[in-house]
Order: sequence, then C-alpha cells, then structure tokens
Amino acid sequence: MKLDTQFHEDFIVSNLEGRLDGTNAREFEESLKARIGSDTRPVIIDMEKLTYISSAGLRAILLIAKSLTGRKSKLLLCSLPEHINEVFEISGFNKIIPIHKTRDGATKSAV
Repeated sequence: MKLDTQFHEDFIVSNLEGRLDGTNAREFEESLKARIGSDTRPVIIDMEKLTYISSAGLRAILLIAKSLTGRKSKLLLCSLPEHINEVFEISGFNKIIPIHKTRDGATKSAV
C-alpha cells in the first residue's frame, strides 16, 4: 500500500495505491490520521490505483470518517475501480461515505 497526501487550500487529497487489507489497514489509518492532524478541511481519498480492499480496510476508512465527522469535517471517496465500488455497495458503505466517480466531482462537493 502506498499513500500520498497533498494539501490544497480548501481540502486534502490522499492517493491510495495497492492493497488495503489486514496487513496494513492499521498502518493506513494511523498514517492518514497523522498526516491530517487536527486539520478540519474535508479529506478526499482517491482510490483510482487501489487494487484490493478487505473488511479491515473498510473498517479503517470508516474509523477515519467517524474521526473527521467528530470534528465537523468530512471524508469523501473518489475514482473507485468497479470491483472496489462493488465492495462498497455490497457492504452498504456507499450509504455512509460519499463516493464520487471523479476527483473533480469530489473536490466540487468538498468545498
């Protein structure tokens, strides 16, 4: 798993690449939370290059979303490959966390 984060004026974007599973979900969660710190800008996770997500990965994303909601911010997801999007639909996470087809759509929704 590879995580690259960029800070923009109105939002934060993290590009997630590779696999997000039980071997690295906790590391992902802690790393993203550390990068965000106490920032209250909306966070967008771009999943265009994510190849696999397990239930542990879903849990990490949910915990990040809850953390952001607790400080009046929000998490948005974008560019999910079809097979990853199916996991979010089957699990019902697409009803909890906003998912956008493109990064542009997510950034417009974030501000």
